[in-house]
Amino acid sequence: MNSDFKKVKQILLIILFTNLLVAVLKIIMGSIINSTSMVADGFHSLTDGSSNIIGLIGIYFASKPVDEEHPYGHKKFEILAGLFISVILFLIGGKVVLEAINRLFNPIMLDITLESLIVILLTLFINIIVCLFEYRSGKKLNSQILISDSMHTRSDIYVSLGVLISILCIKLGLPSIIDPIVSFVVAGFIFHAAYEIFIYNSSILVDRAVIDTETIRNIVLSFEEVKDIHKIRSRGIENDLYIDMHIMIEPNISVEASHQLIHSIEEKIRQDINSNVQLIAHLEPYNE
Repeated sequence: MNSDFKKVKQILLIILFTNLLVAVLKIIMGSIINSTSMVADGFHSLTDGSSNIIGLIGIYFASKPVDEEHPYGHKKFEILAGLFISVILFLIGGKVVLEAINRLFNPIMLDITLESLIVILLTLFINIIVCLFEYRSGKKLNSQILISDSMHTRSDIYVSLGVLISILCIKLGLPSIIDPIVSFVVAGFIFHAAYEIFIYNSSILVDRAVIDTETIRNIVLSFEEVKDIHKIRSRGIENDLYIDMHIMIEPNISVEASHQLIHSIEEKIRQDINSNVQLIAHLEPYNE
């Protein structure tokens, strides 16, 4: 396991224990005051912990080196882990909706205490710190699983704000029906997070173009030996990026000069776009 994967693993372990602590606090306090929105928020936080476990499993497989059956490596296991997280979120969102519907028809008065407000404020603060730390670490380490998991945690921030508003409204005298209504809002944020994570990771898995074709074209055509370029394609992720294209050059250029040209183009692309680019170029003779 290389150093970046080790750092990602350490970060996921730290966040796992943090999320479990937050989830337990919310579920216990929500049960004490009979708040479905707080309990729902707690289970949402619990899925943050489960997503960390999925992330750890994904990192374990993604860190495996290139082998004969996987010549491009195993990094897409990170992407698969992200997709699995989105599926779990969709299921949890459905569970929250069903519980909220049940509470609409069977309302329960809430017993709101100062302690419950303190728990919400404390866990909200923790979630903000975790989200910022995880997202910045994901960007720094080019880790898709950390970025996906931070998107999951970010939804927790908005959810906790909703629960806090619900409790304050009831404390101010609004009817207890506000609690299941807020639970629907909680579910909405969960579904939104699930959708964002799914779109983000599936686009990588199906090899969506990651670099603007015209940007690549302009770089390659800046070399006077290149006469034309077509069939430009790009795929991958920030730290594992592939570009391939067909380059047309004068037919009398030697093999050695052509080889050096491709290296120069690859180096220029790495300088201007991404240092992790791997270029595959098909050379064709140019005829006017």
